Amino acid sequence: MATIQLSGITRTFKTTTAVADVDLTIEDGDFLVLLGPSGCGKTTLLRMIAGLIEPTQGTIALDGADITRTPAKQRDLAMVFQSYALYPHLSVRKNLAFPLTIKKLPKSEIAARVEEVARSLEIDHLLDRKPKELSGGQRQRVAVGRALVREPKAFLMDEPLSNLDAKLRTQTRRELTELHRKLRATFVYVTHDQIEAMTMATKIVVLNAGSIEQVGTPEEVYDRPASTFVASFVGSPATNLINARVFAQHGSIRVEAPGLSGDLWPGTTDPFDATLGIRPEHLRISDESPGSRGVTLEARVALVENLGSELIVDTYVGDERVQVRAERGTSLSPGDRVALHTDTEHLHLFDRATGQRLEWVDDSKTPAELDSRANLAAV
Repeated sequence: MATIQLSGITRTFKTTTAVADVDLTIEDGDFLVLLGPSGCGKTTLLRMIAGLIEPTQGTIALDGADITRTPAKQRDLAMVFQSYALYPHLSVRKNLAFPLTIKKLPKSEIAARVEEVARSLEIDHLLDRKPKELSGGQRQRVAVGRALVREPKAFLMDEPLSNLDAKLRTQTRRELTELHRKLRATFVYVTHDQIEAMTMATKIVVLNAGSIEQVGTPEEVYDRPASTFVASFVGSPATNLINARVFAQHGSIRVEAPGLSGDLWPGTTDPFDATLGIRPEHLRISDESPGSRGVTLEARVALVENLGSELIVDTYVGDERVQVRAERGTSLSPGDRVALHTDTEHLHLFDRATGQRLEWVDDSKTPAELDSRANLAAV
């Protein structure tokens, strides 16, 4: 299919920068999801790839060919919009056939492609209906089918499931995932829904204020968030972020925070402000000792939410709000004092000033040489 290369892509609207200096490679066969909150620039970026908006700066290449100034109709990319964008006066059959009719393909080839795509999307029994006679899910399948019938180099999708109800959204999400596996095509998909991103993507690009925060597989983004923004945006409930002080010396670090105790990483000097991240599922409520490689947070229960399959327990550790996933049957009430335990391996450390993840930068040095904040770096 296609490889898409973005180099230094920037888009400015008057005094507002919607996308800022984005470098990104979308590999052939990727299901790449542009994920982020409203206003982060994901739709603007998709529209620049499609050719609907020109970048202020930078270049876009498709299979090595520069298409930055190439008109949208000549890019061989198919777009699926949030609003379906079907022709209301045409039947499903004619909606599917429209892009092929514009290309003036033989009628026999158009009919064959339309029938094949309709069967694959299970809408072949709807071919003679008008869009107004279809449900929201059926309209979305027709919109996807109109893109498929073109056999483009890549598919661009702008929040295509946002108008569907929860049950149909889940069903259609599975269908799109299976479709990608079947076609092995390049998909670029925009959403603010982290569940869609985690379940569909082969690669996730997390955007914030027009810039890329992190690029990685769903597992990498979830397990090793590159910043406090990613940690708080990906995951429900979000990662607990706790203000802390870090002391680094002789190849190890110690983290101190109100209400936190345990053998974290021993050290003594060079303190600086940091943020400690812990996902709710990695905390457990227990009277047992956390062990030699664990920590404890002394907490007060504020609220217990029953989600049916589990409990979400809101607590306070000092003045910090901390959420915990707990099993049904856990007996807790607001005001209870509890101990929250986690293992050291489940802790994330971020620089409080920049929000960036911190790691040791040079494992080749001896412990005596690792004695300051300079040996921690954003990754």
